[in-house]
Amino acid sequence: MKYLLTSLLALTLFISCSKDDQKDYTAENDKEIADYIAKKNLTAHKTESGLYYVIDVPGTGTQPTAKSNVTVAYRGTFTDGTVFDQSSSDGLSFNLYEVIPGWTEGIPFFKTGGSGILLVPSRLAYGNDGRGKIPGGAVLVFDIKLIKVN
Repeated sequence: MKYLLTSLLALTLFISCSKDDQKDYTAENDKEIADYIAKKNLTAHKTESGLYYVIDVPGTGTQPTAKSNVTVAYRGTFTDGTVFDQSSSDGLSFNLYEVIPGWTEGIPFFKTGGSGILLVPSRLAYGNDGRGKIPGGAVLVFDIKLIKVN
């Protein structure tokens, strides 16, 4: 019984410590994004949260809010250019409060018809855990076009 309690205590401490000891990718992601911006010769803006965005075409229609339902055509890549996801040219419709924080914050910089790039650090995407083809700590680059605010 004593061995079981000791094992459970050790397991509990390990689980609680492993969550607290997750790597902070902030500096690494910022450098990766800065290098990408320099390599591509982009004029990007950085928000307080660490999201970078580039507006190629601002658009002229409705500007969404973080609570809007939108239709967006996009292509998602890593900074090395590897595509991990993309929509059709017709785009996908979704609520901005149901997607990664980088999109919830970034899409409202565009008006309907607008297009550009979102450079999303891992803390505003899938964090340390990753998801599917996206590894933990990954910077995500999205070429986006805001087709409409629904």
